[in-house]
Amino acid sequence: MDNNIFLTNNLSNKKEKFVPIDERNIKMYVCGPTVYDDPHIGNARPIVVFDILYKIFKKKYPKVTYVRNITDVDDKIINSSKNKNISISELTENVNKSFQKDCSYLNCDIPTHQPKATEHIDLMIEMISNLINKGFAYEENQHIYFEVKKFKDYGKLSNKNLDELIAGSRVEVSDNKKNSQDFVLWKPSKDDEPSWASPWGKGRPGWHLECSAMSKKFLGNEFDIHGGGIDLLFPHHENEIAQSRCANDTKVFANYWLHNAFITMSNEKMAKSQGNIFKIKDFRNNVSGQVLRLAIMSAHYKQPLDWNDKLLNDCQNTINKWYKMYTSDYKAVEIDDEILKPLYDDLNTPGYIANLHKLYDKAQKGNSTDKVLFISACKFVGLLNETENQWLEFKKNKHSINETEILERIEQRNKARKDKNYEEADKIRDELLDKGVLIEDKDGKTTWKFK
Repeated sequence: MDNNIFLTNNLSNKKEKFVPIDERNIKMYVCGPTVYDDPHIGNARPIVVFDILYKIFKKKYPKVTYVRNITDVDDKIINSSKNKNISISELTENVNKSFQKDCSYLNCDIPTHQPKATEHIDLMIEMISNLINKGFAYEENQHIYFEVKKFKDYGKLSNKNLDELIAGSRVEVSDNKKNSQDFVLWKPSKDDEPSWASPWGKGRPGWHLECSAMSKKFLGNEFDIHGGGIDLLFPHHENEIAQSRCANDTKVFANYWLHNAFITMSNEKMAKSQGNIFKIKDFRNNVSGQVLRLAIMSAHYKQPLDWNDKLLNDCQNTINKWYKMYTSDYKAVEIDDEILKPLYDDLNTPGYIANLHKLYDKAQKGNSTDKVLFISACKFVGLLNETENQWLEFKKNKHSINETEILERIEQRNKARKDKNYEEADKIRDELLDKGVLIEDKDGKTTWKFK
């Protein structure tokens, strides 16, 4: 059976068989957060998507080096620290902690390396000097720019020519540039901004440079996979390719480029400017991370995912149902490639979820072996990661009503029914339902459970 991995490579705009540079060590770089504000649910998508790819690679190959950077110097960070009236170090530390909690909440494996930009400024200065010496970059008024026209393959990732790319994007306007499309590698810092000493004066790096410098350090000049959100394809990833290939004298930077589509709300991109942002941390106490993870997996990573209450309710109900198969004496078993086949086919998570439903149906009718296989297949993609008791306890704790109050309301409802005050009885039932409590009358007794 063909169990090769196939991925849609934006560099060729085709689905391709994955052929690693070195089967002994798969190398993957994914653009991480800019830590200026708590991550929102749109940021959760690449976290989960590339975590699943990481899991697949770890199953297929003996070693995987997964690098996800932390951008902790940026204009957004400087502006946010001023608006919040706290230091940049306090802001970046707090947001990074929140991000790591989000990753744990979503049950993502920890990457091999999570380098911070501020810890690698020396490597960025070294790369800039290299680009200047080779004639790909120039200095003007203490700014260093990459000269785009010097790199003939610019625009290849975006599959557009230079004029189209510039016309369709917001390009920084500056009198310092030779050409409007040139991008900054280094710029001077104001007195109240972070700064580092450099051959061109006190300043800080441009945003695009950090990924080139840190991927080189941890993965080398060429590596297998580069990933991120579709919004990073241009100009960020295009610029990374240009500066890395020119600095390193290579024909390749990364072999495969993967980009996840946006999460939308009412089919509009989730963005601060739209006022439709939900932060991941706001879900932590009310919705299990498994539910969010399943919701993110419900659409193919290359397709937009519309975020709504129905999606979350459906995923909540699915996880509820699946926990009925949970067994406390669970011991992981190997997942057959036939079950994993959708994931090998360009991370087809909806196809894999369909396989999980089939395994659940089989486990319902089958024996303990079928149950263990179902649980193992769920755990492989980061689901059913808690025991049944932990799951039930979370459901219990997230509700705004406690057991004593529930029993009191049931008693009041029973009295209303006895007095034939059915309107009041129905009202109490609806109030409990609104608080996530289902009640059932059977054989003269009323039972309840959290939905």
